[in-house]
Amino acid sequence: MRRGMFAFTVIGFTVALSALATTASAGQSEAAQSSDKGQGHSVQLGPRPFSLVEDMDEGELKAALQQCAKGPFRKSDFSIGHRGAAMQFPEHTKESYVAAARMGAGIVECDVTFTADRVLVCRHSQADLATTTNILVTDLASTCIQPFTPAEFDADGNLTTPASAVCRTSEITADEFLSLKGRMDASDRRATTPEEFLGGTANWRTDLYATRGTLMTHAQSIEQLRELGVKFTPELKSPSVAMPFDGDYSQEDYARQMIDEYKAADIPPEDVYAQSFSLADVLYWIDTDPAFGAQAVYLDGRYGNPAFDHTDPGTWSPGMEELAASGVNIIAPPMWMLLALYGENRIVPSVYAAAARAAGLDIVTWTLERSGPLATGGGWYYQTVANAIDNDGDMMTALDVLVRDVGVLGVFSDWPATVTYYANCMNLK
Repeated sequence: MRRGMFAFTVIGFTVALSALATTASAGQSEAAQSSDKGQGHSVQLGPRPFSLVEDMDEGELKAALQQCAKGPFRKSDFSIGHRGAAMQFPEHTKESYVAAARMGAGIVECDVTFTADRVLVCRHSQADLATTTNILVTDLASTCIQPFTPAEFDADGNLTTPASAVCRTSEITADEFLSLKGRMDASDRRATTPEEFLGGTANWRTDLYATRGTLMTHAQSIEQLRELGVKFTPELKSPSVAMPFDGDYSQEDYARQMIDEYKAADIPPEDVYAQSFSLADVLYWIDTDPAFGAQAVYLDGRYGNPAFDHTDPGTWSPGMEELAASGVNIIAPPMWMLLALYGENRIVPSVYAAAARAAGLDIVTWTLERSGPLATGGGWYYQTVANAIDNDGDMMTALDVLVRDVGVLGVFSDWPATVTYYANCMNLK
């Protein structure tokens, strides 16, 4: 297999049990914290990964993971902070990035879009300000392309028209963007006021850490993440405006600008893993800047195409071999595309996963800890293996299959501590 950006070795399972037992008996550190020398912070996993392990079904995997409880725990490039630590911190904020690094994420994501003055900023979507910031209760609400519209109800109190609003980064300057505060990505569709619209956070998330929410430009995120000692995986988001923007800012200009900001900051290409759902963006980086293009990640979103069936290679265009021949080295589908069921409840690699590996493509996947409680099958991210999922501990079983059987080189997570725990326990290098 081609050496990938998260190259690692998985120790043999029998050997692993013996090694883990030795580590546990040594009693080296507190369960939730271990020094990560030279990076200015310690790895602090907190109670969640330990709770997930205890929730697993009895078996060898649970026993092996239990024996890691005393650590030590260190930063791992296998653990990727998805929008930072977005399960409980407002995504793409300084606070979210710091939390992800403290949980041992070796790589952290900034989704990249642009403002009216063409400054690159960290947002999951160019048009998500109404649900991820406080813009609706500021003077900048007047810039929203769809102002807040209150919910409407019938005579019996049933919701007939949900509350809505659309606000874009492309309508405001970078300085105006930075004046906003990040919040948990949510909205109350029954809201009758902008203030009510800012509610709606899922009951398994929290607003406890949403009191600050410091927004960042892409360049600021580079400096912040470098200070935290982590690597970078920026995602070039699809614009919500027509391109070329204002008639002269093309998609290629946008893609080039993102890479140029790493060059300006003297970030080594081997520390940057540029992503896009657009294959054209990935091929542009491969063709125009091979040092960065070699590690560019093609986010495979073809599941949204009705003609695409991840179980039928005949529907894949381009196919895995074609992607590899074009220079793509890393493909990143959602977790469910990599997993299948054998019989009623055994999770195994999918046809898609086998084909990607056979073509020599490295694989990363997304997103762990984004589904909420898994008692009812795990939702969208576990849709192909729902019959084998009935408790939160099952996400560790699915993660183990992704690593040992599929061979993924990294996993995005909304709560990186979970992946960091597994990566340390299984000695992923």
